Amino acid sequence: MEISEKKGTTADRQAMWRMGKVQEMRRNFRFVSIFGFSMILMASWETALGVSTIGLLDGGTAGLIWMYFICWMGFICVNVSMAEMGSMAPTSGGQYHWVSEFAPAKYQKFLSYMIGWLCVLGWQTGAANTAFLAGTQIQGLLVLNYPDYSFERWHGTLLVFAVSAFNVVFNTFLAKKLPLIEGIVLVVHIFGFFAIMITLWVMGPIGEASDVFGTFNDYGGWNNQGVATLVGVLAATLPLLGADAAVHMSEELRDASKTLPRSMIWTTLINGLMGWIMVITFCFTLGSLDDAISSPTGQAYLYVFYNSTKSVAGATVMGALVIFMAVFCNLSITATSSRQLFAFARDQGIPFSSTFAYVPPKWDVPINAICLAFGVSCLLALINIGSTTALMNIASLSLAAILASYIVSISCIALKRIRNEPLLPSKFQLGRAGLPINIASIVFLVWIFVWSFFPIGPKPDAAGMNWSILMFGVTIIFSWVYYWFFGRHVYAGPVAYVRKSA
Repeated sequence: MEISEKKGTTADRQAMWRMGKVQEMRRNFRFVSIFGFSMILMASWETALGVSTIGLLDGGTAGLIWMYFICWMGFICVNVSMAEMGSMAPTSGGQYHWVSEFAPAKYQKFLSYMIGWLCVLGWQTGAANTAFLAGTQIQGLLVLNYPDYSFERWHGTLLVFAVSAFNVVFNTFLAKKLPLIEGIVLVVHIFGFFAIMITLWVMGPIGEASDVFGTFNDYGGWNNQGVATLVGVLAATLPLLGADAAVHMSEELRDASKTLPRSMIWTTLINGLMGWIMVITFCFTLGSLDDAISSPTGQAYLYVFYNSTKSVAGATVMGALVIFMAVFCNLSITATSSRQLFAFARDQGIPFSSTFAYVPPKWDVPINAICLAFGVSCLLALINIGSTTALMNIASLSLAAILASYIVSISCIALKRIRNEPLLPSKFQLGRAGLPINIASIVFLVWIFVWSFFPIGPKPDAAGMNWSILMFGVTIIFSWVYYWFFGRHVYAGPVAYVRKSA
């Protein structure tokens, strides 16, 4: 098998030729580095701690634990389905490319175009969400160490700017070192998990199992614990989102059709398990639920760290580890969002396509697309100044957009199976289990999609409203209008460039 550092294996070159794409980026990722990339981007146990307050408000400890487990099982089906499609067509375009190839010919152009826009929305807001999560956690750490510090929301916004700027520099000037860095940070991800888990079990107050696994609550004011728990599903979904990130890096991955599905599946299994164990550990050592929710740090997990160690220094070190991983999670998402935008621009799906599809010689990364991710993160961070639920707004928007892209792409391959139409050859196949897994994935995704738009509590004021439904709708309307007046004249869809035979 002939291998080139620039163009990968013979299978990589054949896949790119079949899809009608030119290899513009260097294939310097292999299994360990792309596995590290996916693990760090998903960052399940760290993200579960960071968004735990949402789940505690709506659902309580039992809701957090059981909703996480249900979502983990659901995402195993989802990511296995996408791993198969990724093996068939390993391209940075991901979902919108698959829709173009698998949807009925009559609908492929419009559907793939809309899914391309939703992927752009999902990953760009995902970069903003993780930058926001890291920035506000740094603010919480400041409160822990300096009790007199005035917790101002605009301070958090400035910290988001700083985190985003750091990752832009990393993704441009140090882009060639990204696989090595991801491998190193993967070690921190794994050993940090054990360090924090063991510390909490040894030093923290241990609750009663019946209370931890059986106590649901409704701090959001829904007057129904079942509804409250379902609204709090956001806290269980976010830590499990993003295994498809490796798909958008597939044009930088060697032997992508074989390596990509392995990375996606192992990431889902291992990160999912680590996240569930950490959620259980966190809930057992929570102590006072009321005190955790009302902690002046704004981060329930920082309260738990301090309550367990009885030491500001100890809680700071543990918190700094979580924040360190959140920053590198944002680094990975920034890389992913730029590659997805690059791919859609390459197919002329967005305004100024040539600008965002440009890869400068010797840089091997789409710098303009990376800079746009920085700009979007900064603009969305401004929401924090006026809203007390900014994190939930941005997270819900990212979640809904990405889930919609999953739903449509998996529905397309399920339809091909129902019609007994031939599928593309691949190195990872689901066989007879494919259709049941696809259908289970769609049912699960639609269920999560609906709840992603709910606010924390009923009848919210303007500051407490979940505005993601408005931003999602505006994006749909804008992309439809742009498609009708301009996009349909220049966008043909990836399938138009596919070569049918060698």
